[in-house]
Amino acid sequence: MSTYFIVNASITDAELLVEYGKAARPTMAGHTVKPIIVTNNAETLEGTPAGNRVVVLEFPDRAALMGWYESPAYQAVIGKRFASTQGFAVIAEGL
Repeated sequence: MSTYFIVNASITDAELLVEYGKAARPTMAGHTVKPIIVTNNAETLEGTPAGNRVVVLEFPDRAALMGWYESPAYQAVIGKRFASTQGFAVIAEGL
């Protein structure tokens, strides 16, 4: 079952976020991942989001997602995401 890594955040350091993006892309090599949404301009329709940044990455299943997320390559750069944004990430299984 497809599983999604979903981030909603506000950007606190745009330059560092660009660095994170450049560093994070290569960590996806060797993993089956499809970027679905990557935007800094999401519009809120209901509720109170963490911010206007939304990222949705699709993986074939939870094991594949965790294989990427817990990989040494991604863990080496995740701190840049934490330092450049405030928000949250969730895992959600598709239908």
